[in-house]
Amino acid sequence: MNTSDYEITFNASGYCNHCVNAISVMDSFVSKGKKGIDNLERTVDGIKKRNKNRDFDALVGLSGGVDSTYATAMAHKAGLRLLAVHCDTGWNSEEATHNIHSLVNTLGIDLETIVVDWESMRDLQAAFFRASVPNCDIPQDHAIVAVNNLVASKFRLKDFVSGGNFASESILPGSWGHDARDLKHIKAISRLYGTHGLRGYPSMGMLKSYFWLPFVRGVRNYRILNDVDYHREQAIDTLKVDYGWKDYGGKHHESRFTKFFQAHYLPVKFGFDKRRAHYSSLIVDGQITREEALNLLTKPLYDPQSLRSDKDYFLKKLGLKHSDWEKIMADSPQKHDEYPNELIWHKYRTWLKETLEKRGIRVRRNW
Repeated sequence: MNTSDYEITFNASGYCNHCVNAISVMDSFVSKGKKGIDNLERTVDGIKKRNKNRDFDALVGLSGGVDSTYATAMAHKAGLRLLAVHCDTGWNSEEATHNIHSLVNTLGIDLETIVVDWESMRDLQAAFFRASVPNCDIPQDHAIVAVNNLVASKFRLKDFVSGGNFASESILPGSWGHDARDLKHIKAISRLYGTHGLRGYPSMGMLKSYFWLPFVRGVRNYRILNDVDYHREQAIDTLKVDYGWKDYGGKHHESRFTKFFQAHYLPVKFGFDKRRAHYSSLIVDGQITREEALNLLTKPLYDPQSLRSDKDYFLKKLGLKHSDWEKIMADSPQKHDEYPNELIWHKYRTWLKETLEKRGIRVRRNW
């Protein structure tokens, strides 16, 4: 990590606050070896008991990426009856689509695919770029969470298996983004810079997401990769051999939108290279060394020919002219909190969590 995160701090040993924090909480998130096996078996047993009278034990969101694909494979191997859900936001790479269908066909599990209204998605994504904020992946991420919960309600499921994991995601600077569940923020940017509105766009507020679902409905999210000694490169090798998985490149590049957004828009406009956070997470987990990460960072994010091709595809699909894009890239970068938002819920949630833990009340790890 470097000072592209303007909130970063370093201690006397040269460790940044992100690494210090990740190391300090690692044991509360990750269970390796026998401890992981025991936790996996205990959690899976609990999920099965809670859902024994339902058609499925758990819902798993499936994007075709490494994390969600491997999480699905591990959950199936552990004996869970899974309902896979794919939220199609219009940006799947060919590799991602192949990976989804290859996996579910090999495992013999059911797949629900929900296609988001394209005009509402296109308009909202373009609005976020016009707003000049960093996290333009919010429209996709929010829709995915909302769709997963809609499908879960349809099948009366309260258990989710997630590909989220500590090994490759323990570090992500808050200054680089904004919570994708902030519906007030989404509505504000749509109103200011969009033309279509949110008709047909799946959504849910932060109050429902962080309080109603976990504490009233009892919805639980199990990050299974935190209990299986998850090593990303080894997982890729396994997926290729066992399920015919195809590589699409960088982390989250299974979405053609996310690839262009992370590999061009963020580094050029904001100076944010998300590989730094990803590699830092892998360093903390012991999967690569700092020297290896620095060497990987010398490789270009895009080769010129691919950039031209992807840019043309990207702008055409979003309905933007090259002159529109030049203006977007020239406009001054804005912080998310300069627009209406629900950050007050974050502050309240943090305060409540800290208060409960001080009183000896255990709070769910993923809340």
